[in-house]
Amino acid sequence: MANKLTTEQLMDAGVHFGHLTRKWNPKMAEYIFMENNGIHIIDLNKTIKCLEEACFSLKNIVRSGRKIMFVATKKQAKDIIKEEAVRLNMPFVTERWLGGMLTNFATIRKSLKKLAQIDKLMKDEAFNNLAKRERLMITREKAKLEKLLGGITDLNRLPAALFVIDVKREHIAVSEAQKLNIPVFAMVDTNSDPSDIDFPIPANDDAFKSISILTTYIGKEIEEALMERKKDKEEAGHKKDEEEKRKVDEPVEETK
Repeated sequence: MANKLTTEQLMDAGVHFGHLTRKWNPKMAEYIFMENNGIHIIDLNKTIKCLEEACFSLKNIVRSGRKIMFVATKKQAKDIIKEEAVRLNMPFVTERWLGGMLTNFATIRKSLKKLAQIDKLMKDEAFNNLAKRERLMITREKAKLEKLLGGITDLNRLPAALFVIDVKREHIAVSEAQKLNIPVFAMVDTNSDPSDIDFPIPANDDAFKSISILTTYIGKEIEEALMERKKDKEEAGHKKDEEEKRKVDEPVEETK
C-alpha cells in the first residue's frame, strides 16, 4: 500500500491554495477551510478523505481489468499525466480533446484504424517507391493523428472511468462521460463545480507540484491494483492447473 499523504506534504506542494475569492464557485464551499489575503484555502483534511475514497473506487475498477483514461491538456499537467499513464499502460489525452472521443467512439476507432494502416504502410518497402510529395503527405497525416490519438491507440473499448485535471477546462470530456454514465475522478479547484464530478478531489489544479503529488499518489494506488489483479490471475491459474491434475490422477472406475 502506498504511504498515505499527510496534510504537511500537501501543504508543501501548495495543494491548499485555491483561486481568488471573487472567482470561486459557491458549490465548493464545503471544501474551503478559510479565506486568506483574498484567496480561498482548501481544507486538506477533506482533500485526503476525498482522495482515499477516489483511490478505493479506482482500485476496484482496475482490479476488474478495466481501463482508466487520464485527461489533462493544460501545460503544467500534461507531462506528469502522460508519464503516469504510460507507466501504468493506461489511455491518456494530453493534447486537444476531440469532440465525440467517448460519445462517438466508433468514429474515433476508424481514425485509430487509419493510423494503424499508415504505420503498416510506412514499414512496407513499397512506401519508399512512392513519390516524395505523397510520402510527405502520409508522414504529416501520421504525425497529426499520433499527436491527437497517440495516447489511446490501444483503447479497444470505452474506458471504465476518467481521471481529469481541471474540470472547467476539460468540460467537454466530463460532459461526454456523464452522458455515457462513465464515472469521473478529478482534481477540483475552488472555481469549479464539484456537483458534476462523481469523485471530486478538492485541490489546486494549477500548480505543477500540486498536480504531481496527487497524480503520483493515485498512480501508485493504481499500480498496486494492477499487481493485485496479476496475483489473482496467477492464483486462479494455479488452482485450475491443480484441479486438472487431480482429475488426471483420479483412478478410473472399471465398468462391469
